[in-house]
Amino acid sequence: MGFHRSALSVVAFAALSVGTTAALAAPASAAPNTTPQKVCGSAYKTVNSAAVGSLGTVYLTYNASNGENCVATIRKNPGTALDMSTWVYVPDTDEGDEDYGTYTSYAGPAYVYGKGHCVDWGGHINNVYVQVTGSNCAALKEHRVTSTR
Repeated sequence: MGFHRSALSVVAFAALSVGTTAALAAPASAAPNTTPQKVCGSAYKTVNSAAVGSLGTVYLTYNASNGENCVATIRKNPGTALDMSTWVYVPDTDEGDEDYGTYTSYAGPAYVYGKGHCVDWGGHINNVYVQVTGSNCAALKEHRVTSTR
C-alpha cells in the first residue's frame, strides 16, 4: 500500500486537530485482556509502547521473520464504543497503514514493512492522542508527543 507522506501528514494533522473520525467498519471487540499479539499475530513481538493517557496503550510490534511492524491501540477498560485510531509510517519508504473508527476494545492492526528503517507510529482513544516519531532506529532518539483535544 503506497502512502504519500503529505497524505499521512494531512490525515495525522486532521485527526489531531479535529479528533473524530467516522466508523466505516463494524466495531472491533475483544476481552479485556487483549494483547498486541492477539491483534497483530503471535509472531509479532512488542518492541515499544506509549501510554494514551490513562485510557490505554499504543503498541509497536515487530515480526523478525517478515520484517513487518504492526501497531495496535488497546483500551485499558473496554466498553462503550469510542473514537480510536492506530497508525504506522516508514518515512524512508513512504509506506504506511492506519485504522480509524469507533471501537469497544482496540484499533488495528496496522502493518508496514519496516526492516532496517525508523518508524513513526501512534494512535488515539477518545480525545487523547499519542505520536512517536523516529522510533526504533538504533542510536537515534525518538520524539514523543501526547495531547488532549
